[in-house]
Amino acid sequence: MSRAAGATTGDPDAAGPTAPAPRVPAPPPSGPGGESAAAEPSRTAADSGWDQVERRARASQSFWTAVVGVPTIFSVLRLGVEAGGELQTTLLLVANVGPINLLAGFLTTAARLLSTALVAVFALGAVLAAGVRAAPRRPLFARWIEVIPAWFVAASFLTALVTWPLLYLPLLVPAAAAAFQLRPEQLHERAVPRVLVVAAVFAGYLWLLVPTLRDAWQQGEALPIVLLVVPPLLALFVAGPLPGVVVRPLASLTQVAVLVVLVWAALPVISTPVLPLTVTTVGDGSDVTEDIRGHVVTTDDVNMVILQVRGGVRYVPVDQVRGQVLCPSEEELPRHQLRVRDFHVEDSLLEGLGRRVRPVHRIDAACRTAR
Repeated sequence: MSRAAGATTGDPDAAGPTAPAPRVPAPPPSGPGGESAAAEPSRTAADSGWDQVERRARASQSFWTAVVGVPTIFSVLRLGVEAGGELQTTLLLVANVGPINLLAGFLTTAARLLSTALVAVFALGAVLAAGVRAAPRRPLFARWIEVIPAWFVAASFLTALVTWPLLYLPLLVPAAAAAFQLRPEQLHERAVPRVLVVAAVFAGYLWLLVPTLRDAWQQGEALPIVLLVVPPLLALFVAGPLPGVVVRPLASLTQVAVLVVLVWAALPVISTPVLPLTVTTVGDGSDVTEDIRGHVVTTDDVNMVILQVRGGVRYVPVDQVRGQVLCPSEEELPRHQLRVRDFHVEDSLLEGLGRRVRPVHRIDAACRTAR
C-alpha cells in the first residue's frame, strides 16, 4: 500500500514520519497556599507598599491629634491651676471665660512653647529621616516629617521667628538647617567660593551683634555670648544623614528628651494666669480704701467678681469701686540689661515692634504696694 493510502486509512505503522509534537512548559511549582512562587515577589511588594501607606496614615493622624489635643488639654488645666485647685472656683472660671478668650489667651502665652515643640520635632525628624531612609521601621519623628506639608513646617518656623525672644533666635539657624537639610555644599559647588560666602554671612551677623556682645562681655554675661555666637556655627554640621548605628538609640533618646523638656517647659505655661492682673481700689464712702490685687472674672450691675492673688474669690459691690490699674506680672520683668539694635534681648520681634508703636508705661505705685 502506498504512503498516501496508509495516511488515509489511519494505520500507524503505515504512516510516514511526522513532525514532533510541541513541548508544553510545565506549570511553575506552587506555594503552600496554592499560589505560584512567581507571584510571591509581587505580593510581598504590594504588602510592603500597603504597610507604608498605613504607617504614613497613622503618623499623620497621631501628629494632628497631638497638635489639636495638647493645646486643648493645656487650656483646661490652666483653668484648674488658676482656680487654685478648688472645684467651685474652677466652675466659676469655666462659666465666665469663653472658649474664644481661652484660646486667645493660650495662643498669646503658649505660642512660644508650641512653636518650640514643632521646631524641635521637625529638626530631629528630618535628621533621623535622612539616616534611616531604607529602614522598614522608622522613628516616630521621622514618620511625622514625611507626612507634614512643607507650608506647615515653614509656618511653624515663622511663628517661632516672631514669638521667640531675640536671645534665642540664633537657635533657629541650626534648627532650620536640620529641618530643611540645608548644607554648605548647596551654596556653591567649589570650596573656595563656598567658604567666602559663609565667612561673609557670619561676619555680617557678628557686625550686627558687636554692641550686644561687647555689653555682655563687660557685664560678665557668658550665656548670651554663647547663645548668640555658637548656634550659627553648628548650622554648618547638623544637616546630612547620621551613621545607622547611632540613629536607633538617638531616636529613642531624643524623642523621650523632647517629651520631658516639653513637660518641664509646660508647667510655667499652665500656671500663667488666664485673666489680666489688676489692682482694684475699693472704698465704702469713707476715707479708708483697700487695694485688691487679683484678676477680674466678671462684672455685672451688682458686683465685680475678683479672683485674688492670695486665693479666694471676692465679690465687690460696683458702687464701691474707686479705681483700677493694670499691672505686669513678675515673669514680665526683665532679667538682662542687653539690647540688639534698640530691641531688648528678652523681647520677641512682635513685642519689640509693639513697644515701638506704644512704649512701656510706668508701673503704677499701686502695683508695687498691693499684695
